[in-house]
Amino acid sequence: MPFINVKTNAAVNDDKKVSIKSALGAAISAIPGKSEGWLMVGIEPEYDLYFKGTDEPAAMVNVSIYGSASSAAKTDLTGRITDIISSELAISPSRIYVCYAETPDWGWNGSNF
Repeated sequence: MPFINVKTNAAVNDDKKVSIKSALGAAISAIPGKSEGWLMVGIEPEYDLYFKGTDEPAAMVNVSIYGSASSAAKTDLTGRITDIISSELAISPSRIYVCYAETPDWGWNGSNF
């Protein structure tokens, strides 16, 4: 039940969206017990995003997960996400933030896990 939402001020064509979605689907396995089978991905291109006072290409990636994950797993996933966004969108790793939210409650199909 993870959700990864990518906000970027870069343009993202449909082919890049599919490529990013697929790569994130593989990357989520860095978190034990998580897989693409339950992953939801959002991509918000051309978002009004400023970092260090400029609108140079940047990205904010929010990762929400049901339960928790170790710091090592999150560090591994951060590296994978940074590599994906950097290579797919030509954004410098120094202009990419990755933020994590863990929750004990997650609703799906009219009920909670």
